[in-house]
Amino acid sequence: MTKELEGGCACGAVRYRLKSAPMFVHCCHCHDCQRQTGSAFVLNALIEADRVEVLSGETVPISMPTDSGKPHLIYRCPKCQTAMWSEYGGRTKDRFVRVGTLDDPAQMPPDVHIFTRSKLPWVKLPEGVPAFEIYYETKKLWPAESLERRRALSG
Repeated sequence: MTKELEGGCACGAVRYRLKSAPMFVHCCHCHDCQRQTGSAFVLNALIEADRVEVLSGETVPISMPTDSGKPHLIYRCPKCQTAMWSEYGGRTKDRFVRVGTLDDPAQMPPDVHIFTRSKLPWVKLPEGVPAFEIYYETKKLWPAESLERRRALSG
């Protein structure tokens, strides 16, 4: 991350700042993400909840059904309904920030493509970025600093 990143919703009511680089960035091609975004995939920056500073406005959690049955809350702007970030499986100490809501999303390319078994056939994956049919072993891909940050979240 070359600079402090800020982002917001479509109407401007919600603004936020990332206080640090994320731990890791996923490009997820699963059916849940496709359905929930209405797109071919979602880009999520995984970061500690306390490193996402809300500058203005507030978000509201919307509970979404998932194929796994585990809870998935998507936090949206109450005015324009832009999805800002998610909490998966009841984990509240980390956030999955929607990269597309950043003012400069080009600063946050994906570190990995996951659930490519359900990738749409016309999506071409970039060379040099790891891709997995389902998921991957975090310890093998994440940088040491990110692994330490994740351990700290677990308490």
